[in-house]
Parts: sequence; C-alpha cells; structure tokens
Amino acid sequence: MLPLRFRRVTMSARVLVGVKRVIDYAVKIRVKPDRTGVVTDGVKHSMNPFCEIAVEEAVKLKEKKLVKEVVAVSCGPQQVQETIRTALAMGADRGIHVEVSGKDYETLGPLQVSKIFAALAKKEQADLIILGKQAIDDDCNQTGQMTAALLDWPQGTFASEVTLEADKLKVVREIDGGLETIKIKLPAVVTADLRLNTPRYATLPNIMKAKKKKIVNVKPADLGVDVSSRLEVLKVDEPPQRQSGVKVETVHDLVEKLKEAGRI
Repeated sequence: MLPLRFRRVTMSARVLVGVKRVIDYAVKIRVKPDRTGVVTDGVKHSMNPFCEIAVEEAVKLKEKKLVKEVVAVSCGPQQVQETIRTALAMGADRGIHVEVSGKDYETLGPLQVSKIFAALAKKEQADLIILGKQAIDDDCNQTGQMTAALLDWPQGTFASEVTLEADKLKVVREIDGGLETIKIKLPAVVTADLRLNTPRYATLPNIMKAKKKKIVNVKPADLGVDVSSRLEVLKVDEPPQRQSGVKVETVHDLVEKLKEAGRI
C-alpha cells in the first residue's frame, strides 16, 4: 500500500497538456504570394508531434493511477477542436478550447500562449503542465520555459524520461553533452522530447468515446489575458534553392573548384 502522503499528492493531481494544431509534417510548406506567411487554406493539419508525446506521457501517468485527470488545452479557431478530440481519443479526460481567431491567431506567439497556460493552471488548480518541447511550425521552444517563469514553478525541459516520486518529479533531460537527471518539486512544468515515449494510435472505439467527452470554450479575456502581439512579421521568404553538386577527380581539382567559388 502506498504511503498516505504519496497517495494524497498523486491521486488528486490534475495535468494540463498543450496540444497545438499545425500543418502536417508530411505537407510541403508554401509561402503566400504576398510573403506575409505560409499557405494554410486547404492544407492538411494535425497535432504537433511533440504534443502527441506530451499527451501520451500524461495518459500513462493516469493509467498508472499517479494522476487523477488529464486536461487537453489548445488555443486557436474552431478547427483546433479536432486536435483536442484527438487528445481525448488518446485518453485525455476533457478539453479546453481557448478561442483565438483572425489576426490575433496569426500573431499568437509563445508569450501569449504561456500567459494563457499560467492563467488556466491557477484556475484549474493544476499540479503539472506537460507540453511538447517545441512546435514544428515555428520551432520556438519557448512556451514551457515562459509558462514556468510566469508561475514561478520548477521546470524539466527536453524530458526523455519522467518518474513521479511522491511530491517530486525525476526528469532525465536530453542535453548537448548527453543526459542530465534532475529532481523537481510539484507543481512543475515539463516539456517532452522525442525519445520520451511512442504515442499510441487512437482506436475507433476511443474516437467514438471522445465525441462524448466535454470541451469547454473560453476566451483569453475570460482569463484576464491580452493576446495582442508586440512583434511584427516583415516578410516570409522561401529558403534558397540548393545548387547541384559537382564531382571532381582529384584533391587538386577540389581545391581549384573551392578557389573559383571563393571558399578558400
């Protein structure tokens, strides 16, 4: 039998998980003719892969009876409810849709999302926030860190292993030099790295069950959050096309080619 303190901290714990709707990883990105952004109309979208890993980790904690509830959160227009439903089909208990549309959605950045998560964490009395380490559309890798700073919570970023030990989390982090193991107290923010787990596929029965699960709609203003951006995108350009390579026979030929190209 688990010690009383362990059961009190874990069994009543609530986890918030961020799920972002992004252009599917297999889609070729096209820049708009006016260079104000990328084409999103008529383009396949899906859940950010790192967010899928975050959902899987939260659901695994619930299956181990270490947490009581998993709440999936997404910010954006009506279409993000599809992403929330995917998280519900994976095992999340309920969803929160923070309605952001139009120009506000186009300029929505990590700081605004962090403010929303910080406000929701207080409102929902969350004990743990799990986010993907980054989104594949903007690659910012900032939301988790900013959320932890706004809440003044400990953070375990780039997590490849998470273990709940009483009122602490042991997090194995992926760093440039290898792996780092830390222990942080709850409540805390964790960001999921690629090797944390392998997300499950939502089965048809669970997809049907997800349709009956509750999604609450809220507006940023209801949370006291201003989502107006202080950044302006001047233009978006396609990356330069890669030039074809040239084969050379000898080292001398290679040196001559590099001289001609002004590389040496």
